[in-house]
This record gives sequence, structure tokens and C-alpha cells, in this order.
Amino acid sequence: MMSQFLPVLRAVPSVLLGLMAGFLYAFSVSVMAGLDRIDPAHAITAMQGINAAVRNPVFFVTYFLTPVVTLAVAGRAWVSGEKRSARLLVAAAVVYGAGVLIPTGVVNVPLNNALAAISEVQISANGAVLWAEYSTQWGLWNTVRCGIATLALVFAGLGFRASCPAC
Repeated sequence: MMSQFLPVLRAVPSVLLGLMAGFLYAFSVSVMAGLDRIDPAHAITAMQGINAAVRNPVFFVTYFLTPVVTLAVAGRAWVSGEKRSARLLVAAAVVYGAGVLIPTGVVNVPLNNALAAISEVQISANGAVLWAEYSTQWGLWNTVRCGIATLALVFAGLGFRASCPAC
């Protein structure tokens, strides 16, 4: 029974990393570009809504458990003697943690918190400048996170391939 489950288990890190890379990619290539095309006051309000909506259990589980699950699958691969696969999966988890989780906590979340604190008066008086500063910085770091999440996905894919040569 366990041997039938292993191919599915091996694919989970790639699926989770693919979801996170795709989420970040969508922001880099469409969401932020779309918000940049509308009135800054509306962009600020929309992004405040997006930031509030993303704080949900489904996103949190995917976002925070991705490196944990990846390390768990790496441990299972190691115990099974699949050392190369385990090393690649550990690399995926470390790259994701260092390149996605840390910049999110250090850069993107503080920017989101500052954006959430902007009042209607500030938006009316200085919305264009506030949005331009936020969008430029947040967008740059989101694109960095996207590239790093994609690199982690590559490592996980290689790890999957190393553990399943017939796949």
C-alpha cells in the first residue's frame, strides 16, 4: 500500500511549489500591472482588499507548509536510500524559505501593513506618490520571490525525477 502512495507523496512538493510560484507570477505579470493602470486611490483600496483577502487558511497552509512538507518528503526519500532526491528536495525547501518566506516577512508584509494604515485623507492628498512607491518596491520584491519560488520548483522537480526515473 505504501509503495503505491509514494509517487503521489513525491509529487506533493512540486505541486505546492508550483502553486506558490504561480501565485507570485500572477502578481508580477498581471495583478500589479493592472493596478498600476487604474487611479492610484482605487489601486490602493484594491490592494488593501487583496491583502486582507489573502489572509485565509487555504493560503496560509499552502504558503507556510510548503517547506515543511518538502522537508518531510526529503526525509522519506533519504530513509528510502534516495539520497540525491533528498538533497534536491532539501535545496528546494531552503531556497523557498530563504528566498520567499524571509523577503515576504522583511519586505512585502511591512509594505502591506504600511499600505493598510493609509487613511482616506492621505490617499486623497498624496495617493499617486504613495501608490508609486509601494507598487515599485512591492512589485520588485514580488518578482524576486517569484523567481526564487520557481527555482525551488525546479529543485523539487529534479528531486522528483531523481526518485522516480521511470516518471
